[in-house]
Amino acid sequence: MIRVMNEKDYEEVYRLWKRIEGFGMKKVDDSKEYVERFLKRNPTTSMVAVYDDKIVGSILCGHDGRVASFYHVCVDKHYRRRGIGRAMVVKAMEALKVEDITKVILLAYVRNDGGNAFWNGIGWTKREDLNCYDFILNTENIVAFNNEEE
Repeated sequence: MIRVMNEKDYEEVYRLWKRIEGFGMKKVDDSKEYVERFLKRNPTTSMVAVYDDKIVGSILCGHDGRVASFYHVCVDKHYRRRGIGRAMVVKAMEALKVEDITKVILLAYVRNDGGNAFWNGIGWTKREDLNCYDFILNTENIVAFNNEEE
């Protein structure tokens, strides 16, 4: 079952994120406070996949009124290759259409082979005409990758 993510899901979703090999997380942005703030700003567009009363996938999705962004799209490794990721993407995009959003972007780490294969496999286009820049306002908010050897 795919459903809208809510604030009560945070702890279980966070544990899922911690289990994903090579998953990049930020101390501030991925804290309970910041994720709850994100969900309040975007109450209908983030999704979780539930199987046997357990969250096995998640996607954070928000927009600025024009363009949406996907963050932390993941599925527990034991539940992959069942269409769960695709179903979450479709459900989030349906919610965005209701809000008259016409474009979705996402960032995938170059080293995320599985994620990049997924996005290419479901028809997303890798942009070659743009450079991505960021500026860190809070030095505590640096990306840390989950242990890839676990």
